[in-house]
Amino acid sequence: MSIAIITGGSRGLGRNAALHLTANKVDIILTYRGNEAEARATAKAIEEKAARAAIAQLDVAKPATFADFAKIVTDVLKGWGAAKFDYLVNNGGSGTGASFAETTEAQIDEMFAIHFKGPFLLTQTLLPLIVDKGRIRNISSGLARFSIPGFAAYGAMKAALETLTRYQAQELGPRGISVNALAPGAIETDFGGGAVRDNKDINAHIANDTALGRVGVPDDIGGAIAALLSPGTNWINAQRIEVSVGIYL
Repeated sequence: MSIAIITGGSRGLGRNAALHLTANKVDIILTYRGNEAEARATAKAIEEKAARAAIAQLDVAKPATFADFAKIVTDVLKGWGAAKFDYLVNNGGSGTGASFAETTEAQIDEMFAIHFKGPFLLTQTLLPLIVDKGRIRNISSGLARFSIPGFAAYGAMKAALETLTRYQAQELGPRGISVNALAPGAIETDFGGGAVRDNKDINAHIANDTALGRVGVPDDIGGAIAALLSPGTNWINAQRIEVSVGIYL
């Protein structure tokens, strides 16, 4: 069995990815920020699929806690009879919606901490625990390619994460570690207050701009993450892979 760490794995796309990965015989260490009950429910769902699961509280915007998190990971691995893990999925995050003109310094700092500084330093902290020939998947966004008013800070930080992905691939290459960015398009989740999922007009408007005529659902992204961590894809490296059903072509 391989082992994956998924930040923000207790809900949404992270949870879906974890459940898909169990089909590839992957055990999961998932993090949650505040809802422990939700994390435990996800862990139970993973275990029901005959995979091992462990949960750990982590706020990706607080690098001062990363060393303690690494110790928790070490203990979990030891309990599972392993010294290192195979896959890191930097998924945890949230979005701030505000026009460029109205975006505050605090909002910029928040997006920077969550979507760039956090993944940068967390990956750095966990490097000694990742196996050689392991894989890192940074979750970006279609908003790093196309622009929708209200997401300037969020989209800019995801674009920075995509640049970081290439640098990580270059510098971690000697260890055989591949690094890619996966960029979802509009998905029916609670992101942005659940507008794409719950507002039929918004859903239909976005679907009209996609090649296949619909917005995505969590299974579309969870399945893609699992696929990019499956055997046979290790030659894909330093890439931005958009999973958006062909939006704004």
